Amino acid sequence: MKEIYLTTPLKKLPQLKIYFSLILISLTTLISCKKTTVEASNIAAFSVVNASPSFATYDVYLNDGKLNSAALPFGGSIKYGQYTAGTQNIKFTTAGRAESLLTKSVSLTPNIYQTFYLIDRPGSLDGLLVTDDVSANSTDKAFVRFINLAPDAPALDLTVTNGISLVTNKAYKAASSFTTIAAGTYSFDLKDGTGAVKTTLSDAVLTAGKYYTIISRGLINPANSLEHSLSIQVILHQ
Repeated sequence: MKEIYLTTPLKKLPQLKIYFSLILISLTTLISCKKTTVEASNIAAFSVVNASPSFATYDVYLNDGKLNSAALPFGGSIKYGQYTAGTQNIKFTTAGRAESLLTKSVSLTPNIYQTFYLIDRPGSLDGLLVTDDVSANSTDKAFVRFINLAPDAPALDLTVTNGISLVTNKAYKAASSFTTIAAGTYSFDLKDGTGAVKTTLSDAVLTAGKYYTIISRGLINPANSLEHSLSIQVILHQ
């Protein structure tokens, strides 16, 4: 069966289910189109973030279809798109080149939001696929989680500067669940197990009803000027 990739970003899962129902009704009346239309129940939402700590930029392909319109830099992201669920191959190349630097199989789950994070140094690139549960709503709270993506960092805590601890003791590649926080503007610290602040991000604006992943990125001990130092990034899921 020929696959069709849908690139309009998904909104919320309840709306997606309505969308699936409408597609299924259409399929029952357009039998002749079955061979060229992907069943709605086989749609997944997928996004990509470059957290590799170098100054390199990348092109990203899913089953040989290019996902990015411009080279993906450190901290760059690709918004959710709709793709056929199942096992897919994701490939990263140096921007403007065809040779693969990393090719991995990813399992995209129907009706589910997922994000693939490019991680580690260029000589040992890897990826982390994380499920994004964005099904809840709030009129006064934002949703945040933390993922430690700094390759040489110890387990880290995410805290509000001079305030509460949001997530504790996350080792490299470990992700927390989403938790709620009052909408507003924040300063965040990353701390090691001794309580020492390793880096701080100020003026992070969190909007009610939105989902954010906060990541540690870069390196505590960069090898040279071509590698980024440890920092915090706030990623809006959209």
